[in-house]
Amino acid sequence: MAKRDYYEVLGVSKTATEEEIKKAYRKIALQNHPDTHPNDKEAEERFKEASEAYEVLSDPKKRSAYDQFGFSGMNDFQGGAAGNYSNVYRDFSDIFGGGSSFSDIFSSFFGGGRAQQRGSYGEPGASLRYDLTIDFSEAVSGCKKEITFSHKVKCSSCGGTGGTGRKTCPTCHGSGRVTSGGGFFQMSTTCRTCGGSGYVIENPCAECHGSGKVSKTEKLAVTIPAGVDNGARLTLRGKGDAGTNGGSDGDLVLFISVRPDKYFVREGSDVYLQIPVAITQAALGASILVPTVDGTSIKVDIPAGIQSGTMLRVKGKGIPMLRGSSRGDMYIRVMIETPRRLSSKAKNLMKELASELKETTNPTPMEFQE
Repeated sequence: MAKRDYYEVLGVSKTATEEEIKKAYRKIALQNHPDTHPNDKEAEERFKEASEAYEVLSDPKKRSAYDQFGFSGMNDFQGGAAGNYSNVYRDFSDIFGGGSSFSDIFSSFFGGGRAQQRGSYGEPGASLRYDLTIDFSEAVSGCKKEITFSHKVKCSSCGGTGGTGRKTCPTCHGSGRVTSGGGFFQMSTTCRTCGGSGYVIENPCAECHGSGKVSKTEKLAVTIPAGVDNGARLTLRGKGDAGTNGGSDGDLVLFISVRPDKYFVREGSDVYLQIPVAITQAALGASILVPTVDGTSIKVDIPAGIQSGTMLRVKGKGIPMLRGSSRGDMYIRVMIETPRRLSSKAKNLMKELASELKETTNPTPMEFQE
């Protein structure tokens, strides 16, 4: 199953403050902590998912990378998006204080008897997916692409209200939330009848039919950074569907596919290239021109006596890294080509060479052991 957006996991907007993120995580952690659900795998997964989201969004550097590059931006951090499972308990302890017992946390969180605040609850807009395929050379150097996509925007006719003649929602009685469950584990969710607004529309807008949103096709120029890899995701904040009742707009997530190159094979920031070398070049040594991922050529020295399959490394001629100015390396695999057709003169010369080198047609067992 595809990973959910971290902001969606915690139920906060993209502009949420550190305190709002901590509060949202605290609520989810309390509802799904493994200590209270020892045999509930679903609760454990929700707890782990929320803890991973919190670990990223509570760290300014990780959050910045995630906001710009999505999940692919986490690859540069040790352990990926989040650390090991012990971090889940560490984060939980950090939020509530190391000296508090779990029962004390329940008491402080559910105590006080405060009534639920009434009023509308903003719902974030849906995030959208856009599949974009680029050439290998475009992934190496970066490029600009114009994309056309459709998303839901606020209706201009009604200003996003959905119409006129508001009345209190009969389901949530104006709170915008409904509560399910019982005991300690009550769950509050957005009211489906009114969408969290706390009211329903008696006279729906003719343009949007009461939804407050209309579809719009838009063109957008997108900058693809140099070094982007196949499978990367680029997140365009706020370019998804419009939010409801003041909720933040969703994102447009670009899923990048890179067409394979005819000659170069990429592994991380390094590239591999196989080049043919004549038997005379391999024996005597040579300086040959080798293409690079930038479309230029460089001179590479082939040492005399090189064997077929030998790998040569050229530093700094690989793929640019997404952050910083460094690049990967280029690895050149030398493949010695044996001539298929020889003239009579060439055959005689080869025979003379074999005689001079005292070559045998069958290597001895000792040669295999060397």
